[in-house]
Amino acid sequence: MKKFLVLFLTLFTFSALADELVVYSGRGEALVAPLFAQFEKDTGIKLDVRYNTTSSLATQLLSEKQNSPADIVFFQESGYLTLLAEAGLLKTLNADLLKQVAPHSQDAKGRWLGSSARVRVLAYNTDKVKPEDLPKDLAELADPKWSGKKIGWAPTNASMQSHVSALRKLWGEEATFKWLEGVKNNDPISYPKNAPLVSAVGNGEVLVGWTNHYYLHILKKQNPNLAVANYHFPESGKAGNILIISGVAIYEHTQKSPQAQKFIEYLISEKGQKFFTDSFEYPTRIGFAANPDVTPLSEIPFADVSQKDLADVEPTLKMLRTLKLL
Repeated sequence: MKKFLVLFLTLFTFSALADELVVYSGRGEALVAPLFAQFEKDTGIKLDVRYNTTSSLATQLLSEKQNSPADIVFFQESGYLTLLAEAGLLKTLNADLLKQVAPHSQDAKGRWLGSSARVRVLAYNTDKVKPEDLPKDLAELADPKWSGKKIGWAPTNASMQSHVSALRKLWGEEATFKWLEGVKNNDPISYPKNAPLVSAVGNGEVLVGWTNHYYLHILKKQNPNLAVANYHFPESGKAGNILIISGVAIYEHTQKSPQAQKFIEYLISEKGQKFFTDSFEYPTRIGFAANPDVTPLSEIPFADVSQKDLADVEPTLKMLRTLKLL
């Protein structure tokens, strides 16, 4: 009887673990924990979520390789997924999954797909700045006319670091360094995160803020009278308009591919995409409408830069440290 009980408990534990996925999540717990909880409720598959920054998790996986417990890799910036894919650490996804997502929101070789996307914008105070007075190009923020604590930015934020990495690709190392130095000389105010940055723009503490698009909508939902709006640089191909895609992949060394596929299916399902669009992010599922409060992607002239370029952050961090911005 005792042996039978031990065997039963062992099999029960094995069965439970077989239906548990280890997720390495570079997306913050405050945002995605409700989505994960709903996934568990709807599918019966348990999640063991390991939260950290996307860059830290990518470094960890490159070190762990086949010894990693990861089944799913869910990153804030999908460029890091390309780095893992090129290291042979991601499985090729099922064609049925890939065909549900827009071509620009997936890896060319099918090793990851986008779950949602965000756009880099210049938020501005609508009481103190006229749209026609805003810069036509991101480069103009280094002009002395923007000096005197008029600009807000968040150098420690991963999205700003990704954008600077894109600038290095578009402008070159020297020009990007000189631009950062020029903006710094304009005495901008640095914020630890994007939400307080956009609040500061709305309160008139600064005139403009370099940020992600959805913070405006989240804060305006809480306070419709906040005097802030998003601005997209109007000229085609300019470096100010960058799309950052959050993506998901199946880890190469997982033994739970069927369950992992169900997780990805859930993220790009209508239910999963509604979760992201309710948070004012852009959907990646083909035919799924964006939140009506956000600017349609088709109306934004994006710069020609790859998601992999956004992940080349080590030289960017060195640049920011040299300028004493970190």
